[in-house]
Amino acid sequence: MSAKEQTEVSGTDKAKLILAVGVFLAGVVGFYTFDDQSTLVRVLGMVAVAALALSIAFTSAQGRNAWLFAQEARQELRRVVWPTRTETLQTTLIVLVMVIIVAILLWLMDMFFMWGVGALVRPGG
Repeated sequence: MSAKEQTEVSGTDKAKLILAVGVFLAGVVGFYTFDDQSTLVRVLGMVAVAALALSIAFTSAQGRNAWLFAQEARQELRRVVWPTRTETLQTTLIVLVMVIIVAILLWLMDMFFMWGVGALVRPGG
């Protein structure tokens, strides 16, 4: 593929993305313009406009790449080994205990520093 062809494809893709953004913005403007209509009708219209904008965007090279990325991420998510309920509870308890211990240590350090600063600035100290 020559550089000229790549530029044309890139220009077409940019046009598709600009069109998708324009359609979406027109939907947002329409949503607020027709505020005398039912909220349900306006929301359904906005969902339809958003679906149209996404379908236009997914016809571009960037949109196809984003769709492939989403599919690969979904496949990767299926491969994840999720922790059991017991492991989750144990980890949560460990984190809570550590948070409480650190909070107590910080409170003790704060009390010590308050005592030290008080001893330094106390009149006659």
